[in-house]
Formats: sequence, structure tokens, C-alpha cells
Amino acid sequence: MENKITLNPTENNLRNKITSKTIALFFLICLFPLFTYGIDYIYRLFTNQGIYLPIPSGDTMLRTVIDVCLYMLLAVGLNIVCGFTGLLDLGYVGFYLVGGYTAGLLMTRLGISYWIALPIAVLNGAFWGLLRGVPTLRLTGDYFAIVTFGFAELLFRIVKVEDWLIGDIDGMINEIPPPKIFNIQLDQLWHYYYQIFILLAIVVFVTYRLLHSRVGRAWVAIREDEQAAESTGINVSRYKLLAFAISAAIGALGGAFLGPFRAGISAGTFEFWESILIVCMVVLGGMGSIRGAIMGGAVLASLGEILRWILPDQFGDARYLIFGIILILLMRYRPDGLIPKKA
Repeated sequence: MENKITLNPTENNLRNKITSKTIALFFLICLFPLFTYGIDYIYRLFTNQGIYLPIPSGDTMLRTVIDVCLYMLLAVGLNIVCGFTGLLDLGYVGFYLVGGYTAGLLMTRLGISYWIALPIAVLNGAFWGLLRGVPTLRLTGDYFAIVTFGFAELLFRIVKVEDWLIGDIDGMINEIPPPKIFNIQLDQLWHYYYQIFILLAIVVFVTYRLLHSRVGRAWVAIREDEQAAESTGINVSRYKLLAFAISAAIGALGGAFLGPFRAGISAGTFEFWESILIVCMVVLGGMGSIRGAIMGGAVLASLGEILRWILPDQFGDARYLIFGIILILLMRYRPDGLIPKKA
């Protein structure tokens, strides 16, 4: 008899996911910086011939993609609280702020390396997530949302007004040094592109594993019915605090990346509008869906830039009107999001 080699379900599932489309997408992501530099080369060729193409530069495209990936990371992090546990968090930008200022101050004031400041910022974000979570464990709905908004606004006002704490007006931290590896400065846009892509991949992988584990099932049970979940033996307080800490840590990770990427931060970067924008990404993509959060972040983060490229300069402000109309239409015809969670 012939010996047949059988694969376990996990190996079969992995093999099914590795398709030609997946491989093509992987190579597209890896080679995207070369594509943007190719656009610059073509643009210069046409310009030398007196032909001006109405396209953005390669650096502009690469910088936009980095911003989009950053918002995708933040949307996945917020989805843990809003999508998995069913709590409306309007103060997620507060953890974004904590990560940015933790890494920024450590690098500029104490000269600490980025690779050390990054995990410290993540841990500090998780700590502030627990600090905010403990007094809000029994709050739900509008009450929880109001408390989260107040938390973020409090942090924002502190860094904006208290000059003695940050050392400059409006919470400015300038000249944040870029990351280094073996004394080689990683200050090029393509360096930041690969860095944010790796961070996003790690966050998506960890979130996916958590969702399909006992922890994720507990979060979903809390979202569906908190009292029923508690009656079945789930420690609701413990799992809520875990969700707050992990979500806050991911937000702080995004903030820690932002400082070196922009070579500086200020309080204006972390206004309340940022929280609303990230919530819209989660809702638009599909609450509770990891792929939905990624899609929502990609659509909303890139939509404003695309409209700015397309519209003439005299109609630049009209992009906000078009932006709002597109959002209304999407929520009208896709109320569960672009990629709703599986039942």
C-alpha cells in the first residue's frame, strides 16, 4: 500500500491562503518604493520634453502610503475595544499621544536609542490603558465614551498648555533623531515604509491570534452580552483591562513611530478630530473585523490625499464636501461596513 502524507487542518489552511494573488501582493508591497522612484524617473523624462504630467511625485506617494499604513495600524488597535468588546472609545488619540511624547522625550532629552524608546513607549501606553480602564470597568455606552473623550482631552491640554513639562510652546518637540542600525541612519522614506509595514504586520498577526484564542472568544462574549458572559464564568473585568492595555499599547506604538518619521511632534497632531477619524475607519471597515479595520483605514486615510491630487487648487477645500458625501453613501448602502465581521 502507498503511504499517504496527510496535512493537519492548520497546514491545509495555510496552503490555501498562499495563492498566486497573495504572492503577487507580497512582491508588490516589497517593491513599491522602486515603483515610486520609477514614477519620478518617468516624470523627469516627460518634463525634459516639455510635457508636464499631473501626477504626484514618488516621494509624495511614498509618504502618503506610510501615513495610510500608520492609520491602518491605529484602526486595528482601536478595533480591539470598539469591535471586539463593543465599547465606544472616543479617546484613542490619547494613547497615540502618550507613545509619541514618551519616545520623543526619551530620544531628545536623554539620548536613548529609538529601539529602546519604542518598547518603553508601548509599555507606557499599556500602563495608561490600565490606568484609564480601572475606573471605567462598570461604565458602558455613552458614559464610557464621555470618560474616554475627557481622558484624551485632558492629556491634550496638558501637553499643549504646560510648557514646563515639554519644554516648548504648544507641546513642540523638534529634531527627533531617526532610527539607527550599526550607526547607519534610517532616515530615508523607504526605510520608514518598510518599518511601518513590519510593525503593521506584527500588530495584525498578534491581533488575529488573540481574536482566535480564548481571549478573543471572551471579548466577543462580553460584546454580545456582558451579564451572560459573567454568568458563564468569564472574568469580565480582567478581559476588559486586557483589551484596554493591548489596544492602548498599539496606539502608543503608532505614536512612537510618528515622532522620528516626522522629525518632530506637537500637540496639534493629537487633536480630538484624530480620534473621530480613527473611529470612522473602524465603523466604515466593519466593527469586529480585522480586515475591515485595515480596509477602513486605507480608504479614509488615502481618500483625502487622492481628492487633493485630483481636484484643482481653487477647489481644494471641496474635497471635504466630497469626502463627507462618500462617507454618507458608504454608510447608507454598506451599514455593516466594507468587510463586516463573520457571524
